Amino acid sequence: MAQPVLRRELEFTHTTAIVIANMIGTGIFTTTGFLAGDLGRPSLVLGIWVVGAIIAVAGCLCYAEMGVNIPESGGEYIFLREAWGPVWGFLSGWISFFAGFAAPIAAAALAFSAYFAHFFPSFAVTGAPADSGGSLSWLHTGRGQWLAVGIVLVFSLINVVGLRLAARVQNLITALKLGVLLLFLGFAFAVGHGSVGHFSQVAVRTSTHGLPAQFAVSLIFVMFAYSGWNAATYVSGEMKTPERTLPASLVVGTLTVAAFYLLLNVAYLYALPLESMKGVVAIGEASAGALFGLRGGNFFSAIMSVGLLSCVSAMVIAGPRVYFAMAVDRCFFPSAARIHPRWGTPIYAILYQSLAAILMILAGTFESLVYYIGFALIFFAAMAVAGSIRLRRREGWRKLASVSAVYPLIPILFIVASIWMLFYTASMRPKESALGLLTIVLGAVFYFLKFRRKSQPQG
Repeated sequence: MAQPVLRRELEFTHTTAIVIANMIGTGIFTTTGFLAGDLGRPSLVLGIWVVGAIIAVAGCLCYAEMGVNIPESGGEYIFLREAWGPVWGFLSGWISFFAGFAAPIAAAALAFSAYFAHFFPSFAVTGAPADSGGSLSWLHTGRGQWLAVGIVLVFSLINVVGLRLAARVQNLITALKLGVLLLFLGFAFAVGHGSVGHFSQVAVRTSTHGLPAQFAVSLIFVMFAYSGWNAATYVSGEMKTPERTLPASLVVGTLTVAAFYLLLNVAYLYALPLESMKGVVAIGEASAGALFGLRGGNFFSAIMSVGLLSCVSAMVIAGPRVYFAMAVDRCFFPSAARIHPRWGTPIYAILYQSLAAILMILAGTFESLVYYIGFALIFFAAMAVAGSIRLRRREGWRKLASVSAVYPLIPILFIVASIWMLFYTASMRPKESALGLLTIVLGAVFYFLKFRRKSQPQG
């Protein structure tokens, strides 16, 4: 039986939009308040975003080289399978299914509902009813949850109907998001009621850990906000010219987002002193309110909602390509490898992802996953980059000039930074780290029990 093949339809603008939309999501609008209390200095709060950008770009270059040489959809799953064997590829896909896509999709959809409720309070995200009781007491079924479910279903349907349509929708909402953010930044510094004095005002730290250790752990928040820098690798098998499109999309998309992140944090500091930011989750809305008053807060809520829709759309596009690649290798449900005969999309892979995201929306158990997601995804990204060093020994391997110019500095930089973050996160956040490791172990057990004999890639 012939191996199913996805259509090559994507160009530079499509894939760059996927990268940007995957990256600009919940993280940038919620993490600076935590960084303010943890780090206590404006220079460190801004500097940590620069450090995160450098790490992300180093990862981009290594992933781009692997993607050019292995132009298949699936991202880390493909890279780890080729570098370390099928079990590591499976574990990467296992983590991606739970922590890499379904949970962030659910989080972004619920966050959209929360911001939508700013204008329509009846759609507020609610907890389980007090009298729910019984075996279904874990369900959260307020209007906000059902709105979030509807969002997931709409974007899943768009992706089923065709990648070209999904890419056009993605381009539109990504352009809208970036345009509105540019307007916000322009007005913030032109007419906003801020103060440059805030950049010299320190805050009393809420963390009792030393700055080097806390900086490493805080990078987990920053890298969570930067997660998505590798998004284009998930659809490289659907690019018309991956050898040119993939490196450009990864680097241009990541640098664009890094510039936005730094400017947004400068705007936050211009709006509020660091002491006033500590512990504030909705830091974007708070900053807009300080700059422009009540209407500014409303304006920023609208920006956030558009940004979250873009994030949901991009992750719904990227995730199913991982499960499709796994199913082709016979280490996921076989139906995930089926392609719709008319629309050319992995319909069942999209369906499985949407069902997982909907379950997380209704269960509402993903809210404490930031450290868990960060720990697991950084671990596998480091494994993939380490694999790039091994794959470079292959005969005929095409080496990117940007990597070769200072080789092995770029992959070593990414690996060392990842180990630094993982070590201090395991030391200071042991529960979340243990949960991440437990998920990996359970995935390994599941693989050896169910898929090991069937996981030889098809020729």
